[in-house]
This record gives sequence, C-alpha cells and structure tokens, in this order.
Amino acid sequence: GYTLPDWKYFESTPVRKIKGRFDELSKIRKYRESIPDWMDEIGVQELGEALWSTEIAAQNEQAKVILRVNTLKTTKEKLRAVLMDLNIETEFHSDYPDALILKERANVFLTDAFKEGMFEVQDASSQMVARFLDVKPGMRVVDTCAGAGGKTLHMASLMENKGQLIAMDLYESKLKQLKIRAKRNGAFNIEYRIIDSTKVIKKLHEKADRVLIDAPCSGLGVLKRNPDSKWKLQPEFIDNIRKVQAEVLENYSKIVKPGGKMVYATCSVLPSENQEQVQKFLQTESGKQFEFVKDIKVLASESGFDGFYMALFNRKP
Repeated sequence: GYTLPDWKYFESTPVRKIKGRFDELSKIRKYRESIPDWMDEIGVQELGEALWSTEIAAQNEQAKVILRVNTLKTTKEKLRAVLMDLNIETEFHSDYPDALILKERANVFLTDAFKEGMFEVQDASSQMVARFLDVKPGMRVVDTCAGAGGKTLHMASLMENKGQLIAMDLYESKLKQLKIRAKRNGAFNIEYRIIDSTKVIKKLHEKADRVLIDAPCSGLGVLKRNPDSKWKLQPEFIDNIRKVQAEVLENYSKIVKPGGKMVYATCSVLPSENQEQVQKFLQTESGKQFEFVKDIKVLASESGFDGFYMALFNRKP
C-alpha cells in the first residue's frame, strides 16, 4: 500500500494561491466552460465571441426534464393529473403544445404512466420538428434517419395511427429499440427499413408526402445532455459529418414527391451544419427541385431548451 504523508505536509497548501489561479483561469472561456481549444475556436469563428460565450455557458447548465404526451393514449391534462397523484409536478408551455415540463427532477421511467406509453421523454426543441413538417393522418411519411425514434413516435401520434410512416436507419439495433418503444406507445402505422443498399432509397423515389431528414451532426446544441461528448468529439469528425449531411440531403430529398414537403434538422448550433448546408443543397441538381420555405434556429441561451435547427422545403409540383 501507500504510506500517507504527515499531516504537516498539507499544512502549507497555498489556498490563496490556488484561489487566485482559479479566479484567473475562470476569466478564460475555454477553462471556465471546460471545452477543448478547437471547439472554442470553431464556436467563435461561426457564432462570434458574444453569442458563443452565452451559448456555451447555457450548454453547461443542467438540462430540464421534458415529457411529450402521447396523444394516441391520453391528453396532456390527464397525464398531468396522473403524475400529480405521484407527487410529480409538471407545467404546460404555451409554445410547445405536447410538452409537460417537470418542476423538479424525478425518475419518470419507473411510473406506470411511462410503462403504459402515456409519454416519452423528449426535449421541447426536438418536439418542434414533427409539427414543423406538418404531417397529417393518411399521409405517407418517411423518417430517413430515425435512430431510436423520438421524432418518429411524435409523428405517429400526430398522424393518429392513420397512413404509412416508414422509419429508416443504417443501424438495425436502433430500429429494434424503436420497435419496442412503438409497441409501448401503441403506434401501429410504422414500417421499419434498414438502409443496407442504395436500392432501399431508390424504391421510394418521389413516393412520400413528407420526408424528415434528422441529419447526423456534431451535437453541439445538446452538450448539456451529453457533457462528456465535448471531450470525445474531434474536429475531423465535424469535417466528415458536414460531408455526410450534404450527401443525405442530396440522396434522401429524392424521396419527396412533387408537391410534398421536407424538413432538414440537426441538434447543432453551427451555421456550417445548418444554414450553409441548406444554401449548398439549393444549388445542387436535387436542390433545384425544391423551394426553401423557412427555417427555425433554436439557441439554448435564448430558449432554455436544446440548441436545434430545422429548415422546411416544398418540392416543386
């Protein structure tokens, strides 16, 4: 084992010196916010000093717990009452019609309400995406990068289980998770397809009324949920992910039928992953088939929720 030093060894710990050093370093953003140098540089480059400072500070605050009511099973008011009986207090938010915000953190996954599929945990910013796409019952909708399916399930509830919702992903494991969640949610209009070849996409060319491209991204809008990711991320990853974003926009946009709508979304706050990707896409052959309608940029420092971006397009008739 180790021999502990004499207590006297600690007596001369220079507390004032340490405090002085701490105060000094706290004035430097990358130390204060605990981010790697390259991330600080890219943030300043893309958002400017002032905005990056407030945004990265907001990303170091504890994330709120937000529920999305599953309207296939219940209403917001009923869910609130059920949770109230369990001493879990929630509040509505006028800007997010499907959201309940927990007043205090609680393990909601242990509740019968969760096991019965009455809600999912989903940030308020993420809840904006499905409504932004304007899905309706009876439509054919494709979620091209479904992952574990938070937005897929939201679209299923907005479609009232009517129509066809195709959830696609490169990874079978993610779609398996989605199947389990969909069963709990009572979402039965979802079809699952693994993107294991280009044929999967080609078969759907010009077949969908609505397409969601929830693109892979740096995740710089959701650092408060994944604080360790800022030390796992590498600048090369962001360079590569921009190429992937351009490719998915180019390829998956072909699924939208003339007169249909498409949303491109990321959980990043970097313009190079968002507005700039949209502008580049509109210059491509595929992009010339679309008109840009509007976009929404959500900053954590302004909304109090996750940083997000979403752009809406109409496919020309």
